[in-house]
Amino acid sequence: MRITRSGLGRHQRGITFIGMLFVAAVVGSVMVVGAQVFPTVVEYLAVKKAVKKASEGTTVAEVRNIFQRATEVDDITSVTPNDLDITKEGDRVVVRFAYNKEIHLVGPAYLLLKYRGSSAP
Repeated sequence: MRITRSGLGRHQRGITFIGMLFVAAVVGSVMVVGAQVFPTVVEYLAVKKAVKKASEGTTVAEVRNIFQRATEVDDITSVTPNDLDITKEGDRVVVRFAYNKEIHLVGPAYLLLKYRGSSAP
């Protein structure tokens, strides 16, 4: 009697339960870190928008005042008006900023995000 491939000799394909748990742990970890990073990205975009608006000012005091009002509206806490680097290039006011955000991962491990931007194109 002859046994064909379509009978008893089939090999199953797919992921094992342990493999599925590993994939779920990796995806879960990435989602937890992503959930902590997302608010910092939103704040960075708000700072960038506020800096662009503040660069419409003509004096250093006016630029800082415009930025201060924007921080109150958009709830920006990472950058204060005194943290801004305000220069004049030609006839344009250029406002630059840079700041770091630390996100605690586990134990002594942290994720360091460095944000910087400018009102110049």
